[in-house]
Amino acid sequence: MATPQTLVIRTFTDRAEGLSHFVLRAGEAPRLLAFDDALGCPVETALAALEWTGAVGVLQDDDLLHAARLTSETAAAVIERKGQNRRRYVYLGPRLDAPPMDVFEGAILFDEPGVKAVEFTERAHGLAHFLRATSGAGALLALLGRRAPEIRHLRRWLGPIIQELDLPRPLVAGWFAASSAGCLFSSPEGEPTYRYIEVGTES
Repeated sequence: MATPQTLVIRTFTDRAEGLSHFVLRAGEAPRLLAFDDALGCPVETALAALEWTGAVGVLQDDDLLHAARLTSETAAAVIERKGQNRRRYVYLGPRLDAPPMDVFEGAILFDEPGVKAVEFTERAHGLAHFLRATSGAGALLALLGRRAPEIRHLRRWLGPIIQELDLPRPLVAGWFAASSAGCLFSSPEGEPTYRYIEVGTES
């Protein structure tokens, strides 16, 4: 985990101001946005999940994260992985209690009790399956950017950002680049403030 050399923390009382500042600071960097920004995404288990998935080889450093949902009880994600001749989008997560998919939508990589992996050739099909499985609650999606964030940059910067939080807050949005990253966290109960935290290395 990297030690940041620069740190910027800003607090906003207005949601629109916080989101505007986030978008301005993100620039062209890959970003994740909460599907429901009123709810946000809990981050208490995010660091442990990133470390565990790296240790067992589930998520690789050069994978791109298109969607994620992490809770204390379950996790699901859509990653983009480069193959020999093409890119593929893989849904990893809990089994979906729904009618079987049409063959053209995706190919089942494995289907075990409590977990399922499905490979898609189209990003839209992978995200649709993810949203069906999670209902979008507490989910983050790669939106408003030209590409999704790399797992290596989430692993590098998410820890230093979270350790600067004043108290547990749901994640509303985050951008992750090679040299820096920034996240916007929503208000905890009873405190109408948004906290933006940016870390990076000095250029």
